[in-house]
Amino acid sequence: MKVLHMLQSNRFSGAENVVCQIISMCKRERMEFAYSSRDGQIREALKDRGIEFHAIRKMSIAEFRRVINEVKPDVIHAHDMGASFYASLACGNIPLISHIHNNAFNSRGFSLKSFLYYFAARKAKHIFWVSKSSYNGYAFHKSLESKSSILYNVIDIEALKRKMHEDSNEYDFDIVYLGRLTYQKNPHRLLNVFRNIKTKYPKVKIAVIGTGDLEDEIKQRSADFGLSSNVEFLGFKSNPSKILHDAKVMIMTSRWEGTPMCALEAMALGVPIVSTPTDGLKDVVSDGVTGFLSDVDDVLAQRCVDIIKDENLYHKLSVNSSLTAQKMMDMAKYTDAIMSSYNE
Repeated sequence: MKVLHMLQSNRFSGAENVVCQIISMCKRERMEFAYSSRDGQIREALKDRGIEFHAIRKMSIAEFRRVINEVKPDVIHAHDMGASFYASLACGNIPLISHIHNNAFNSRGFSLKSFLYYFAARKAKHIFWVSKSSYNGYAFHKSLESKSSILYNVIDIEALKRKMHEDSNEYDFDIVYLGRLTYQKNPHRLLNVFRNIKTKYPKVKIAVIGTGDLEDEIKQRSADFGLSSNVEFLGFKSNPSKILHDAKVMIMTSRWEGTPMCALEAMALGVPIVSTPTDGLKDVVSDGVTGFLSDVDDVLAQRCVDIIKDENLYHKLSVNSSLTAQKMMDMAKYTDAIMSSYNE
């Protein structure tokens, strides 16, 4: 059986990471896989992982159909609403699985996006939702109940640690942000929290890992805020796990999420998370146990400083994060759910 994963983004981030995890896990079942999206940064990440890549020149039905005819898959696994929509119009009689990775604002009510996705959802044989909030948040979710299931993301902890050990460098960042610099991730708020942290702890060192359409603006604003000596923009990193591992805190300020892979990776590496209480993060982070959740910038800043300064607090949160991650990552159950949808 050959499965074609279809996505929109040309970057390597959360959903793209999930797809690579699925391919890695299900290859043990003697499956064949191909990956298709717009060309760009993602090509390098897939090459590193030995995954067959077919570039889409632009998001269109004709391009999706061209790639499908080229790969000749037995199953199409489309990720998020845009790719699912195009795939539903191009797949013909090939079974379609849709996989929704977040709880975007513009699909929660009656919008063009929610209406267009409803067509794809009706065509799909099965729909995976990455969190309860992503399912409940979709405007027409009740009519899709019979073909829907919640599938929380998991990661291969041992594979993550092996990847981490490939990097022999030592890093001294106190805080790491790992994610795209886009509206969804709210990097403007992130900088406000950084500025607040610097006021409380002037020598703080922060790494920002990721790129996005707001990158230039955020870099300029960081300089305007006088953060140039505290915040280092590292761009895209195909293997950021050692940088994350060596930090005391991972911070997130997202407007919406699913179950972020970077949060799971941080927990698996024993890195406490300080975040806004957004969607799937409320299912992952236990306030005061594995990290802290708050919707107040000053509280987010203070929690980061508390963890950096208080070694006992850091140790407690770190150990709890690692233990929680080990309990959450049921790889066999996750693989069985994916394989069952393919076999059906």
